Amino acid sequence: MDEYPSGWAIGWTAFAGIMMIMGGIWWIIAGIVALANDTFYVLTPDYIFKFDVTTWGWIHLILGIVILVAGFYLFTGAVWARTIGVIVAVLWAIVAFAWMPWYPIWAIAFIAISVFVIWALTAHGRDITAA
Repeated sequence: MDEYPSGWAIGWTAFAGIMMIMGGIWWIIAGIVALANDTFYVLTPDYIFKFDVTTWGWIHLILGIVILVAGFYLFTGAVWARTIGVIVAVLWAIVAFAWMPWYPIWAIAFIAISVFVIWALTAHGRDITAA
């Protein structure tokens, strides 16, 4: 392993942190919208994950705040932020999959972003502290 990490490795980790911050903001907005207006999201019939829209709003709001905070702390090089980032990104992908009937395009985008965040944090997470 090199003493100095590559710029690519640092860039991927920084991008993961930025995606976590942006994703957290998106989840917070989606949660606030669901809490403010129960009829904004349209549910497809006969879906197995039949939660109330208000429940989804709280899930999105809380998960968004956790993702946002972990994304900010990722830039400090905190190991706990990387660990929380991976765990929350996994939860993020699961929640996005379950949320797919309400907003499929956003759900697919959230799943793709969460997979990328997991990869960047596990492959290059510690490189940002060496910068």
